[in-house]
Amino acid sequence: MALWQQIQSLDSVYLDQVHCLYLEDSLPMEVRQYLSHWIEDQDWRYAAHSDSSQACCLFHTMQDMLDDELGRLELNEEDSSKIVVKHNLHRSKLQLQYMYQDHPEKLAAVIDGLLTQERAILLAASAGSQPAVEPPSGASMTSSQRHNIEKRLDEMRRTVQGLRTSIDQLELLEDTCGFRLQTQRILERTTTSTDAVQSQRTREMQVMLNNLNVCRKVSQQDVLARIQELLGRSDTLRELLLEERDAWKDRQRRACIGDTCDTSLGQLETWFTAHAEDLFHLLQFLHIMEALPQKLTYKGDPLTVQLPQLKNRLQEQIVFLLKSAFVVESQPCMPFPNRRPLVLKTSQKFSVRVRLLVKLLDRNHSAEVKIEIDRDAADFGGFRRFNILPSNTKTLTMDNPQVQELVCDFKHIMLKEQKSSGSGKGGKGVNEGLLSILEELHIITFTLDYCYQGIKCQLQTSTLPVVIVSNPNQMSPAWASILWFIMLSKDPMNQRFFSKPPAATWAQLSTVLSWQFAATTERNLNSEQLKMLGEKLCGSSVVAESTITWNQFSKELTTANVSFWAWMDGIILLIREHLLELWKNGLIMGFVSRKRERHLLKRKVGGTFLLRFSESSPNGGITCTWVEYDNQGSPKFQAVEPYTKDDLKILSLPDIIRDYHILAEENIPENPFHYLYPDIDRDEAFGPYYSERQEDLSEHRKYLKRRLIRVSHPRS
Repeated sequence: MALWQQIQSLDSVYLDQVHCLYLEDSLPMEVRQYLSHWIEDQDWRYAAHSDSSQACCLFHTMQDMLDDELGRLELNEEDSSKIVVKHNLHRSKLQLQYMYQDHPEKLAAVIDGLLTQERAILLAASAGSQPAVEPPSGASMTSSQRHNIEKRLDEMRRTVQGLRTSIDQLELLEDTCGFRLQTQRILERTTTSTDAVQSQRTREMQVMLNNLNVCRKVSQQDVLARIQELLGRSDTLRELLLEERDAWKDRQRRACIGDTCDTSLGQLETWFTAHAEDLFHLLQFLHIMEALPQKLTYKGDPLTVQLPQLKNRLQEQIVFLLKSAFVVESQPCMPFPNRRPLVLKTSQKFSVRVRLLVKLLDRNHSAEVKIEIDRDAADFGGFRRFNILPSNTKTLTMDNPQVQELVCDFKHIMLKEQKSSGSGKGGKGVNEGLLSILEELHIITFTLDYCYQGIKCQLQTSTLPVVIVSNPNQMSPAWASILWFIMLSKDPMNQRFFSKPPAATWAQLSTVLSWQFAATTERNLNSEQLKMLGEKLCGSSVVAESTITWNQFSKELTTANVSFWAWMDGIILLIREHLLELWKNGLIMGFVSRKRERHLLKRKVGGTFLLRFSESSPNGGITCTWVEYDNQGSPKFQAVEPYTKDDLKILSLPDIIRDYHILAEENIPENPFHYLYPDIDRDEAFGPYYSERQEDLSEHRKYLKRRLIRVSHPRS
């Protein structure tokens, strides 16, 4: 059943919600009614955000269909009940034409929003009395927030359009008053005191002029008051947009370290551009009003007194909005080795992308973006210095003729460390800093000299801090610095963060660690795995509020003779390169302590095994632990020496498990692995991952076929 048909059958409480959607007249309900099937069949979201030509085509098609509908109503002229319907539909057609002819993508956005809200109401109605589910904290924005912003934008657009008519009327009054005043002065010069008729006409002219002047002053005050009100609305709307932009920045920060977030900018760009268009239209109106006192003015004329103040306030709002709309869309990232953002290597290419969310640009003005690193480097003695190669400027352009995003893509740029004075080599130089190079935070800044309709200003935005290394071995500890900073820093520009790094709670760190696995291996850590890691860091009494210091996380050595993070990252690399499918499908228990594994296996049949990551392998290792029983029925636990990435390059883990043998006392090799914990047959679990055995049946084969297997001797 069509959406609109389903809505007609809703209970009154839900129908009232639908009626509220159409109170604003952004889309008249009669248009929704008559074109319901066609409206629901179109992709309005694509037209609104991705294809302005499609939006234009849909707008004109809608106008044609309304003409057709009006034509059908014309044929039923004898039906008097259709007169009101015809009148309303004709009025709606003209209203849509007036509101959206120049901006059909706005109509597409309105209809997309209405359809989304209709579906939400229908879903709520079908859910009945079920409790509402709160959106997750990482949700991009709620429908109420979206509706509030779009409602305010629509109100402001309509008020600005109405102001245009009032200013036209004010211009007409000014011209009329000027003409009548000039006529009166001519009459005064040509009229003699004895000409009674002419004197009477002059007095009448004066009365008319006084009345016109009163109307003019009232109109002036009305227009100025409406502009004041608009500027107040603009302040509120700007704050809402800044909240959404800041929420987007927070999502982008979390996405950089593995969280799954919506970091698209299409909706924000639509809103910022719409608001900027209204403000620039208002600025044009003020320019028109500035010229009015040149025709006719008087002492205390509010146009000469209030206009300069209003114009200054409006220009400040425009500049503030523009500065807020200049953002880093894609943080600095190298294409390899692992595409972790914000970790850069000297002399290796990386890319970064900035975007202006206000799609208004003077084509006659060259919009060059300049890129710099550590713009305020003088404040950070001891930090290394870098040059950006090959060029530090690029022009802001429309990224795509259809989408027309204003972006500047810095691709294939690199960092070159400056020579330190006196040493002849790169490095920190004589003023050695207190921070290691892995704790140095560098910030890349972009500046744009913007010009549009007389507004000139410099826009500036910066990346999140980056860590710059010179050796591939430093990539992993550098990423630890990025994780710690984004997880805990409240100030994204704090380059001295590691002078006194705060501690993290286990609740914070466990979430971020799980993100690392989800982003790299497509599977989160479960509560049992996180519990083992928490106990490894904080002891058996770990709770959500337990604290972990920066040194504990990245510097203190574990049983593997590396830091906790280095051990973790070695396991992530091992999974990504050799164990990805096994890990994703839950065949690897992974993080389980020896005590826990014995507790799990001791009640299982002999030959039950599990796979866990080694706590003693510095670069990541995986071992198989299984249970067997002696003659008295007591469990014995055996574990294979961990397999590292070097071992798994030679033979895959499923093949190792399939072909592994242990030499029993009578020297008859047997495979001890029968059931993957809890009770899955070994071949059922790992069969899909075994490599195929190629049998050579050639009669002329000169060599016996051989196969590499792993064999262990039992411990004495």
